[in-house]
Amino acid sequence: MLSPKDIQIQEYNYSLPEERIAKFPMEKRDESKLLIYNKGDVSHDVFKNITNHLQQGALLIYNNTRVIQARLHFRKKTGALIEVFLLEPYSPRDYEQVFHAHDHCAWVCMIGNLKKWRTVTSDNIQTGRETLSRKITVGEREVTLSVTLGAEEHTGHIVNFEWDMNDVSFADILEAVGELPIPPYLNRKTEESDKVTYQTVYSKIKGSVAAPTAGLHFTNAVLQDLDAHGIEREEVTLHVGAGTFKPVKAERIEGHEMHQEYIAVKRHTIERIIAHGGKAVAVGTTSVRTLESLYYIGCRLYRNPMLTEQQLGVEQWEPYDTPCDIPAVQALKCILDWLDRNGLQTLHSVTKIIIAPGYKYHIVEMLITNFHQPQSTLLLLVSAFIGNDWHKVYDYALSHDFRFLSYGDSSLLIPNS
Repeated sequence: MLSPKDIQIQEYNYSLPEERIAKFPMEKRDESKLLIYNKGDVSHDVFKNITNHLQQGALLIYNNTRVIQARLHFRKKTGALIEVFLLEPYSPRDYEQVFHAHDHCAWVCMIGNLKKWRTVTSDNIQTGRETLSRKITVGEREVTLSVTLGAEEHTGHIVNFEWDMNDVSFADILEAVGELPIPPYLNRKTEESDKVTYQTVYSKIKGSVAAPTAGLHFTNAVLQDLDAHGIEREEVTLHVGAGTFKPVKAERIEGHEMHQEYIAVKRHTIERIIAHGGKAVAVGTTSVRTLESLYYIGCRLYRNPMLTEQQLGVEQWEPYDTPCDIPAVQALKCILDWLDRNGLQTLHSVTKIIIAPGYKYHIVEMLITNFHQPQSTLLLLVSAFIGNDWHKVYDYALSHDFRFLSYGDSSLLIPNS
C-alpha cells in the first residue's frame, strides 16, 4: 500500500474556474447550497435544512475561534510601506494574556517588504533594523505604536510592539488599526462587511488569522433548529494559522511542512464525546484536526501518563510513524485522567497533524466542510475521509453551480462506515 508520504499532490488536482470562486458570501448565510454525500450517493439541498440530514442525538462539534485584525501597516521615512502580519503570540505566548497586554508584547509575524525594513550606514553596510512608528487613534486618544524587528522564528520574524498608553490593551490596538485578513485567492481588498461576514456567529476566542469557513453557513436560527431536534453541540478551539493557505509545492507530500496550530478543548467537551461512544460530527477541517489530534494526544498519555503539557503536541507524521490502535474512548479517558492529575479543566496543546489518504479516522464520523483548493492539504483530508469519491463530489459541485472556497457553498460528507 502506498505510504501517505509518497502521495503525488498532482493526483489531487482539478480545474477550478475563477468565476466559481465566491468573492463575497450569500446575503443570507444559511441560504447557501448544501451538497450531501451519503455513502456514495450525492444530492443537494439548502444549508438551513441541514438538521434534516443529521440523526437525532448526534454530537456536533465546531470551532469557536475568532479571526483577529492581524494585518498592520507602517511606513518608513523613505515612503516604503511595511506590512506586519501577526501569526502567533511570542511574549506572552498565551493568547488571552497577549491581547490583554499593556505597553508591550511580541508576536511571530510575516513581514511584507522585509528587505526595505533596514537601517543602513553611510558606506551602505546594513547595521540593523530601524524602529517603525505611527500615530494611531484609540477611542479618543492618540497613541504612538512602535515596532522593532527581531530574530527569525519558525515561519516568520519576532516583532516587538510598544505603545505609550498603559491603559490601552493590544486588543484595543488591533481593533483600532488592524485589518482583517481575507484569503489571498479572493483577489480583493478587505471591506467593512468582512468584519461581520468573515466571522462565524459563534466565534468568541480571539486568535485566528483565517476563519473556520465551514461554520460561516450557520445562523442562530439553524443553531436553534439543531437544539430543537435534539442534536447536541460542543465547542473546541483551534486558532487557524496563515499556513492554511500555504500551497503544497513539493511533488510528494513528504516534502510539505505543516504549520503548527494552537488547540484548546474543555474537559466537558471530552466527556460529551466519550458519552457519544467517541464519535462526533465535525464542522470544518479545523474541528477535524482538533478532534483527531485529541486521539493521538490520548495515545501519548496511554504510553506515558506523566508527560508534561509541552510534550503533548502532535507531530505532522505521528499517525503514520507511531500508529495507535486503542479505542477512541480509551484515548480520551487518558486525557481526562491527565487533566485530573494536573488539576486542569481545559487541555491546551498544539498540532501539526497532516491527514491524508491512508489515515484512519478515530473520532470524526461525519464532516461539514466547504469546497477546497486544488492540490491542497484540505483536499487531502477530504480524500482521506471519503476516498476517491472526492472526484464525484467535486464534479457534482462544479456541474451544479456550487460556489467554491471560503465564501462558497458547503457539503455534508457521510462516508461508508
